[in-house]
Amino acid sequence: MAFLKYSLIRLALFVPLFVLFIYLQLGWLLAVLCAGMMAFAISYLFFQKQRDAATATLHSRFSGKAKPLRSANEVADADAEDRLVDAHPDITVQPVNRPKDA
Repeated sequence: MAFLKYSLIRLALFVPLFVLFIYLQLGWLLAVLCAGMMAFAISYLFFQKQRDAATATLHSRFSGKAKPLRSANEVADADAEDRLVDAHPDITVQPVNRPKDA
């Protein structure tokens, strides 16, 4: 959530600056470059707490220690499997052995 919040702050800085530079008739490419650099500078100087929170979120997600994300279908499948095992204790479920590159 912190990454999304920080991204929205940067976008909220970029869009008005881009519109301003287009209004000043700098051209599309120069407007994008100038707005991007100014949005970066402003967010770097004034939004350090939000940037640090976004960085911590990304670090925890990609460090390998984060809890894996599961889709709704995977959760429903696991719940159905758990109900089946609970209803029939004599049935054993073997894990699927897939190659690591699949």
